[in-house]
Amino acid sequence: MGSIVNFPQLTFPAGDFRIEEEAGQPRIFDPVRKKMVVLTPEEWVRQHVIEYLNKHKEYPLSLLLVEKEFTYNKLSKRADIVACSNTGAPILMVECKSFDVPITQEVFDQVVRYNLVMQVKILLVTNGINIYCASLENGDYAALKAIPSYKELMSK
Repeated sequence: MGSIVNFPQLTFPAGDFRIEEEAGQPRIFDPVRKKMVVLTPEEWVRQHVIEYLNKHKEYPLSLLLVEKEFTYNKLSKRADIVACSNTGAPILMVECKSFDVPITQEVFDQVVRYNLVMQVKILLVTNGINIYCASLENGDYAALKAIPSYKELMSK
């Protein structure tokens, strides 16, 4: 990574990222979108989450969606990361914030509103430093101690 970026170490394990500079701007390879994207602080967090879900929790890259568009209250919105089952049904939604943005109740409420449309069982909210994961059970959200693996979600 060298001198291209100077971002802090995140709570997620360090990843093996392809980072290049293009026209004076750092870019990182997104294995889901299969292209180089501008490396912003939020993108740094998103790529760590993608790497973690794929390498440590065995979510297939082919079943991850990045910046998934949907409509909420007649407005176009985007979920940062959505993991799908092998049938294509959304099962987990991730909201990524920059590492310098605190995770507040307002941020979690945003994801809960998005989930009125997405209807996933697991919500993950992170700024790369703090990681909050919750499951939807009988209309209520319950905090989880760990992010479930793909196999754990598929066995439910």
